[in-house]
Amino acid sequence: MLNNSPSFKSVMRWLLRSKIHKARVTHAVLDYVGSITIDEDLIEKAGLWPGEKVLVVSNTSGSRLETYVIVGKRGSGVIGMNGAASLLIKAGEEVCIMGFELTAQPMEAKKILVDQDNKFIRFL
Repeated sequence: MLNNSPSFKSVMRWLLRSKIHKARVTHAVLDYVGSITIDEDLIEKAGLWPGEKVLVVSNTSGSRLETYVIVGKRGSGVIGMNGAASLLIKAGEEVCIMGFELTAQPMEAKKILVDQDNKFIRFL
């Protein structure tokens, strides 16, 4: 049973808003100001923003890290780990990239699946 009191309605929660599922890291460059470079097409399809904080999880190694989005060349399929993040997640690893939103309302996340070349397959 839901509590309809005013204080209950104002509870804020972190919810998944955007996800790029099963992407492949195309490069990992240590000598770079930290971030993750993502193909502009994928940023738009998943509803991410340039500069947005994202959680990156490696399905290959189990590494998890937070960084921010940098726009990569449209249609390139680039998923690049930059700076210190490149020490945790390497080129060739499979990753999920997730953006979250603090909200008081339930929401449906925009989740996309990509192929081995980081090309959009479908919405999940």
